[in-house]
Amino acid sequence: MSAVPTLLVLDADPPPRLGRLTGRARVVHTGEDGLAARLPEADVLLVWDFTSCAVRAAWPGEGPRPRWVHTASAGVDHLMCPELVASDTVVTNARGVFDEPIAEYVAALVLAMAKDLPQTWELQQRREWRHRESLRVAGTHAVVVGSGPIGRAIARTLKALGVTTAVVGRVPRTGIHGPQDLDRLLARADWVIAAAPLTEQTHGMFDLRRFGVMQPSARFVNVGRGGLVVEDALVQALERRWIGGAALDVLATEPLPSDSPLWRVPGLLVSPHMSGDTVGWRDELGTQFVELFERWAAGRPLRNVVDKQRGYVPGH
Repeated sequence: MSAVPTLLVLDADPPPRLGRLTGRARVVHTGEDGLAARLPEADVLLVWDFTSCAVRAAWPGEGPRPRWVHTASAGVDHLMCPELVASDTVVTNARGVFDEPIAEYVAALVLAMAKDLPQTWELQQRREWRHRESLRVAGTHAVVVGSGPIGRAIARTLKALGVTTAVVGRVPRTGIHGPQDLDRLLARADWVIAAAPLTEQTHGMFDLRRFGVMQPSARFVNVGRGGLVVEDALVQALERRWIGGAALDVLATEPLPSDSPLWRVPGLLVSPHMSGDTVGWRDELGTQFVELFERWAAGRPLRNVVDKQRGYVPGH
């Protein structure tokens, strides 16, 4: 590759540290408003602002398009439009960065709900001494919906707590259940963890019927994508006590508006899409991209290549 390639960065604050690419790439930064105009000059697009849907809006425009798009996130639904899917552009994601942090976060939520820690905190604020009994985690059953590296990390971590765990994926294989087993597994699960990518097949999969299948004592956790859940159905399920509680780290609308009813639903924990964001996570994302860029510039095969039809990186 003779000419220095142009790297276009869809920025977020703080911007990525790309010092290792000095002299090896012409780095151009843009916000959402300038993206469409800058796309034709870019060889590579780094979607550092992975909360933005600007790529999906700008991609169908005129002129050439980058040969490679990398998003600093596990999910790619915010990028995909028919024109990008049909193009020769390679899409990669941040697979591998968030697996263990999200698994730890899920374990923390499971323990917090089992031990009723939110209620303990509320009672402390009121200086109210109220003894209760909490739940044992060991010996309970969990279903993890999503068989990618995040889902498998969650399963490993829950198993370490003594939880019997079943994983459900797009297709059945050794150690992984297929979608046809989901309802049966939900009916006996104490913990239901959504960690699937958002695709046409998974959109709205947790609806009123699915919450109705679950046990009244079951807890539901979503660390996948907000669109996996029909939020009105979850509200109904909690208010009618069809399930015992829920935690959402991802939501259909982010940031969650202050007037959203989700803030006030009994038995629901809401967190601001932070399950994978541990200290130093941005530096890790930047390092991952630089290493991928070095492979790309050397003509070596990229890792974390997304199947654009499926909407995720295939394979184990």
